[in-house]
Amino acid sequence: MASKTKRAPKAAATTAIKLPQVDVKTLGLIVDLADEVASAAEKRRDPHLEIPTRSLSNVRFNKSRKIIEMGGQTNRRQLFNLSQAKSYMQTLLVATGCKQLIEQQKTTSIRGLYYLLKHTIEGTREETFATQEECDPIIEDLEVTLESLREELHVYASNRGGMVGPITLIDSGDEIDCSRMGSGGYSIPSIVEADIVKFKSCDAKFILHVEKDTVWRRFNEDKFWRKHNCLQTHGGGQPPRGVRRMLYRLHNELKLPVYCLLDNDPWGYYIYSVLKQGSINLAYESKRMAIPEAKFLGIRSRDYDRCKLSQSVQITLNDTDIKRAKQIAAYPWFAEKKGWQKEIETMLKNGFKLEVESLISKDISYVTDVYTPERLEERDWLD
Repeated sequence: MASKTKRAPKAAATTAIKLPQVDVKTLGLIVDLADEVASAAEKRRDPHLEIPTRSLSNVRFNKSRKIIEMGGQTNRRQLFNLSQAKSYMQTLLVATGCKQLIEQQKTTSIRGLYYLLKHTIEGTREETFATQEECDPIIEDLEVTLESLREELHVYASNRGGMVGPITLIDSGDEIDCSRMGSGGYSIPSIVEADIVKFKSCDAKFILHVEKDTVWRRFNEDKFWRKHNCLQTHGGGQPPRGVRRMLYRLHNELKLPVYCLLDNDPWGYYIYSVLKQGSINLAYESKRMAIPEAKFLGIRSRDYDRCKLSQSVQITLNDTDIKRAKQIAAYPWFAEKKGWQKEIETMLKNGFKLEVESLISKDISYVTDVYTPERLEERDWLD
């Protein structure tokens, strides 16, 4: 695997643009990767890359840090292996594209990078990438090999997530007051690193993260954030990396507690797991995304009886739900927690799941006026 030294890259000298320190570091890692390949070729050795294995077998739960971490298993990708030559070429091609973006101080989408690199190889009818689905895993391979976020490679995903509340940001030089963003709120970008998004001032006491924008809109319309002096965020379902990084930064830099209001189903449990411990696919970045102190505020299995909900809001568990719930219960970070075991057991015993929106059956603002304030006041959450 390429060396991870932090020397200034040779390539930086070829551009007149002054690079931020984070870009100097990332560019250096890319150049180191290329140097390893060139060195092997000069010595008439088979050039290869050591790509860390991104699978469950190479993931472990660090009990002391309470996050998912990647192990040391790697897969060797060789130029002179016919079955690996194309993916080897593609990996270096993606690295070249990211190097170009950093040197020019430009960013592009995952789709944009695909088109930037897609072409017919000279003298052949072979395309560098047949589809974007062929390109995306290579980007992830490069991320984990360089131990760099995709955003540090100047590649972003589409925005999906929002925030409102008493915080003022400096986003790419523009000052944004998130308490004055109307009904849509501040759209959390894919790239939220400190050189792009800076926190100018914040009066919030905590963060309430909800699963869906439909629930978030109810909280925003009812001005829950103003009444309870908090930030409200959502991730449009499974929170994208930008939202997770934003929550991580707000929690760690501004010391804001994070409370999650998610559906009472295996998907809601999984979203909480990803926010709290990290995800298997991004285990190498848990240290910069996971929030072990995050709390699950609800909705809970016992809320059907506790809130006296009607039978009409029940959603029957299917076979996939049951299988997934049992898998989540067996996760090492849930297996030893009695509260979570009882929670999942109760849902399975009930035979149905509940969405946060089911609370609307009580009253349009029940979730903002009664349910959430009571849970916060009683400190009634799962950890």
